[in-house]
Amino acid sequence: MAHTIAVLGPGGVGGLLAALLSRAGHRVICLSGEDTARTLRTTGVRVRSSRFGDFTAPVEAATALREPVDACLITVKHTALDAALTRLPADPDALGDTLLVPFLNGVEHPALLRERYRPEQVAPAAIRVESTRVAPGEIEHTSPFAEIDLTGGPVPRARLDALAAVFAAAGPATRVLADETAALWAKMSFLAPFALLTTRYAVPLGEVRTRHREELTALVAETAAVSRACGGPADPAQALARYDAFPAATKSSMQRDAEAGRPLELDPIGGALLRAAQRHGVSVPVAERVVRALRDAGH
Repeated sequence: MAHTIAVLGPGGVGGLLAALLSRAGHRVICLSGEDTARTLRTTGVRVRSSRFGDFTAPVEAATALREPVDACLITVKHTALDAALTRLPADPDALGDTLLVPFLNGVEHPALLRERYRPEQVAPAAIRVESTRVAPGEIEHTSPFAEIDLTGGPVPRARLDALAAVFAAAGPATRVLADETAALWAKMSFLAPFALLTTRYAVPLGEVRTRHREELTALVAETAAVSRACGGPADPAQALARYDAFPAATKSSMQRDAEAGRPLELDPIGGALLRAAQRHGVSVPVAERVVRALRDAGH
């Protein structure tokens, strides 16, 4: 059955998902600025992917969502979230039963969205993928994988299962995780040390895990302790093993943003980690030092 799906922010992740869903036969509405919307209406979304092939998919495009849809994928960076949400109806009732699916870093955004919309409408997701928007409507998917974890404590399980089936049929391997807290902290536990240290030292992961291994190990342990206190998973050894398995040249998205002079997701990642630690009385001196250094550097 065809669904209508909006994509708020058709960048690297949003553009890839928009194209895959359109190719699978769904109606896709991309929400963006007028210039990007005009390009998308004219050319569609062009994807270059070793995993899914090279193809162009037609999409609708608008600057605001003017109708309820089955799901709205929120695929902007956290730094752009407030501005992006102005593209959705100011009156939450105008969304009807639209399922809001934020693909954002950090752990605090579900609560922010649930203050604005009905809690049972917010289904957080995480995606493992390397995908970049090289120009409006042009997406390069460079990783051999695209994997989605979908969760949402207050969301009816049948809705999560139905959306997961839509994603999986379009291409990305998708699973539904029952424990929202564990799902969010599993990603945070891996992302925070990687993002903070590659950005702090402006070097790829390979140099962090060799030249700064002691600091990496300490930060991984601190993050795991915070995750455990919040009800999430805690396996520092597994996190270090995952870092060691990545190509040495791997960079974090925060590091790439710093190199490009874009705003950093320092607060939703580093700030959120420190706030959670303070709430639960967990000592995180390394995290405090690294976040402070990044803030002092103007980030």
